[in-house]
Amino acid sequence: MPPLTLLAGSANVPLAAAVARDLGVPLGVASLQRFPDGELHVAVRDSLRGREVYVLQPTTPPFETHLLELLLLADACRRAGATRVTAVMPYFGYARQDRRAGGREPVGARLVGDLLSAGRIDRLVAVDLHSPTLEGFFAFPLEHLTAVPALANALAMDGGGVGGGDSVVVAPDLGAARLADRYARALNLPVAMVHKTRITGEEVAVRGLTGEVAGRAPVIVDDMISTGATVVAAVAALREAGCRPDFTVVATHGLLVGEAPARLRALRLKRLIVTDTVAPSAATAGLAATALAIQTVTIAPLLAEAVRRLHENRSLADLLVHS
Repeated sequence: MPPLTLLAGSANVPLAAAVARDLGVPLGVASLQRFPDGELHVAVRDSLRGREVYVLQPTTPPFETHLLELLLLADACRRAGATRVTAVMPYFGYARQDRRAGGREPVGARLVGDLLSAGRIDRLVAVDLHSPTLEGFFAFPLEHLTAVPALANALAMDGGGVGGGDSVVVAPDLGAARLADRYARALNLPVAMVHKTRITGEEVAVRGLTGEVAGRAPVIVDDMISTGATVVAAVAALREAGCRPDFTVVATHGLLVGEAPARLRALRLKRLIVTDTVAPSAATAGLAATALAIQTVTIAPLLAEAVRRLHENRSLADLLVHS
């Protein structure tokens, strides 16, 4: 098999370094600079001829910058003689734009898939996409990994009773129903679901609640926390339904943009658990400095194992999302 090189864009260098350590390989050297007019300039410093290259770059905000970095890195690898280029995107931006809500909108996720195809990327590795149906948007193979086992394990290790008979897994909207079911099976807990309507990018309204939550400690699960509006609406509905005031919120991708830090602090959550698909920011640091107990679960071992198996042409079946 060809030798392996792991490169990192600028979006999450600490995660890439952790994956490289787990793989036992040095992190490839690439430079990313800007010309005076703002254009990005990318250069790979290592020899890549005949090598299989994995470029780790989540497309977190600013999405457009990080996507262009990824495309430029992939093109540089191809022109340097790489045999195959795999994009490792722990967080896939624009995943929520998988359909047209109105009549005059783009399907942003499909457009991003087309751009990645045009960038001569051979394969994509992603973690807990907003919708598994996104696989149909790519003209190349998608390896859809899940962080649910790692996050469920963090919940089960909690001394506060999560995983016991007095907890309930809550999907904050219909889109998170299948995800909630995976958590519920892993933790042997019942499931409840909040019926939500999104009004704007930062406003949601709750229409109802399905499932028994009275007297139970809710574990709200989602693929991402962006502005925190969905979590706020879910907590309000659960409190009104008589749940215990011990709220745990779990999400693979902790974007925490806009008013999210202030909103989550005001909820007085028992605990917030996210992974390191999104690099630490001032927002998460600010949350950690408050009374809110935030816990970050690393997915470096998951990504390293996926890269190792792909490189060795071994099955990823037990690492993938099965809906």
